[in-house]
Amino acid sequence: MVLVLYLSIFGAICWWSLVFLPWKPWSTREKIEVQQTVVLNEALQDITVLVPARNEGPYIQHTLSGIQSQGCEMAIIVIDDQSSDNTAEQAIRCGATVIPGVAPPAGWSGKLWALEQGLRAVKTPYTLLLDADIELAPGIVSALHQKARQENLALVSLMAEPPMLNFIERLLMPAFIFFFKLLYPFALANKPASRIAAAAGGCILVETQALRLAGAFSSLQDALIDDCTLAAHIKRAGLRTYLGLSRAARSHRGYPGLKPIWEMVARTAFTQLRYSITLLLICTLIMIAMFWAAPFAFVIVPAQEIFLMCLLVWAAMFFTYLPTLTYYQRSPFWCLGLPVIGTLYLAMTWTSALRYWRGERASWKDRRYESKTNS
Repeated sequence: MVLVLYLSIFGAICWWSLVFLPWKPWSTREKIEVQQTVVLNEALQDITVLVPARNEGPYIQHTLSGIQSQGCEMAIIVIDDQSSDNTAEQAIRCGATVIPGVAPPAGWSGKLWALEQGLRAVKTPYTLLLDADIELAPGIVSALHQKARQENLALVSLMAEPPMLNFIERLLMPAFIFFFKLLYPFALANKPASRIAAAAGGCILVETQALRLAGAFSSLQDALIDDCTLAAHIKRAGLRTYLGLSRAARSHRGYPGLKPIWEMVARTAFTQLRYSITLLLICTLIMIAMFWAAPFAFVIVPAQEIFLMCLLVWAAMFFTYLPTLTYYQRSPFWCLGLPVIGTLYLAMTWTSALRYWRGERASWKDRRYESKTNS
């Protein structure tokens, strides 16, 4: 009972600390949407789009159609990463230049090796790195382009809107964005003086010269969280970066059940914790305190003061999570699911750790990446 009491107090402190943090990690103020001032069908000849694609047949047409809606004269290169489906054929029919990729050398992740091969063909001042399942609304590339030039940004990245069509997506995907923003506060990541760096790999507009100055993809070759690593390299080079939310970039790769979301998170969750058992245990303690002890302590300790503290905890949970739900036009009642959501993400993180200890660093697109201790 005493342990529960201390955990609940600790959890309450954590929640209300989030509320009052000056950089407001729960806020949705950092965002890029299509503005009325953006010129549609603008000539974007100084941008080359690189799309790494491995078995993306169900998605590549939507993605390329979204790119073509942005404007004219923009070069589009699809790097076919040894697909076994009709990805290359569909890309060619859509008018893209297709580079047949070769197997990644030892130590390279598949996506980064594909981008490295595509970068060799880039001659333009800007490169747009786009995942094969991201659909862009007309005008968003112009908005990115304008922001990069007006604010002297070497890298501008969008956190694409996740799919939210079924129950499990509505339960977990807004929370994925919420937790990412707590881990990588956008306000700090966008601050030149801050050591925190972040990007969302689904959609990144970057100066080609800055990309090469930072070592391009060879400096990231084995990075599983390659987007944030790239942003960190560019910031260390003394250049400015920006990450924002957007509903004008949308992932159309759905998650029909819990398992694919579980696999997606487990692929890199322990990497986020730097493969540290200490950080994993600290994370576990914090999650238990915040999502179970603090909101439900009155069940174990039925005192009036504890009940009031629990109410305050729920108020803080609603206050911090509500902006994300509102931005994605979800009901505030999804806040009530936060204890279950937090538990599921904690279980995914432990799955990631257990796989790492077994020697499997990650598995993605039929490729396995061994842990550093076993490579």
